[in-house]
Amino acid sequence: MAQANPYPLRVDKLLMEKFKVVSENNGRSVNKEIEMLMKQAILKYEQEHGSIEVPNLAE
Repeated sequence: MAQANPYPLRVDKLLMEKFKVVSENNGRSVNKEIEMLMKQAILKYEQEHGSIEVPNLAE
């Protein structure tokens, strides 16, 4: 899937350094680790609240 818009992430430096270790240990880039966690969070939300309807976006 193509990237829609880059999102500048502002995060505490210590937190980011620890997150880099986590993502590396999981065999992912920091970006892919964030994406995986976002997918998990959305799945959990939808299980609790129902499907999120999103209008068709132009690619």
